[in-house]
Amino acid sequence: DLLVGSQPMDKKEDEKEENTVKAYVLQLLKEQYGIEEKDFVSAELEVVPAGAARDFGLDSSMIMAYGQDDRICAFTSLMGFLHSKPSAKTKVCLFVDKEEIGSVGATGMHAHFLENTVAEVINSQGEYSELKLRRALKNSKMLSADVNPLYAEVFEKNNSAYVGKGAAISKYTGARGKSGSNDANAEYLGILRKAFDDAKVEYQTAELGRIDAGGGGTIAYIPAAYGMDVIDIGVPILNMHAPYEVSSKADVYETTKCYKAFYEM
Repeated sequence: DLLVGSQPMDKKEDEKEENTVKAYVLQLLKEQYGIEEKDFVSAELEVVPAGAARDFGLDSSMIMAYGQDDRICAFTSLMGFLHSKPSAKTKVCLFVDKEEIGSVGATGMHAHFLENTVAEVINSQGEYSELKLRRALKNSKMLSADVNPLYAEVFEKNNSAYVGKGAAISKYTGARGKSGSNDANAEYLGILRKAFDDAKVEYQTAELGRIDAGGGGTIAYIPAAYGMDVIDIGVPILNMHAPYEVSSKADVYETTKCYKAFYEM
């Protein structure tokens, strides 16, 4: 439950007010921010921990911060993209939201803006056709950047990611085995392994929980519908969805190297 106040309005002003605490909070919002009660109809409000990100651990080897799922993946993806060498291939770093509620809406992965953007690029070259668009998407390769959570009670330790051991590769996600997941093919995983080994990237493999006990989903299954190769790779994380999540600085660094190596394939 969210607590935003407990002090009632001054007695001289509260004669007509039934909820004096609410009235005082609304008074403060108007005085400090110019917000009135009717503004809540259109406002997008978020309540988040106020503390800044900080070093964590006696050895300062970890990061403690709110919302690392999935800002940490956006950061590593962008850094890998910006520091990658120029390529003859078209490189795309795509940021989407709404993943936690099914990747819906105009900014979720189910929206067609990736497909529409590729169509615009082909059209700008004066060569647009539906077949060329489909071929371009099918011949693309993708890393789905999402954290790999660590929950001891629903994971099997032999198939879990570990903090400090590098980027976590999840061949498939989903629940109850592989239900509702993308399952990357072995050939694509082999290509990625070689690229990461050549770039001296530290990586590990992991699953999202014991069968019938754990699980989770990402956006990988959505672009896979185009026929493109997709696999999940991200930073292992502790305390996912808690007010403060914990990650390893080494894992952040290695995941950035991982994405950079992918862009340079």
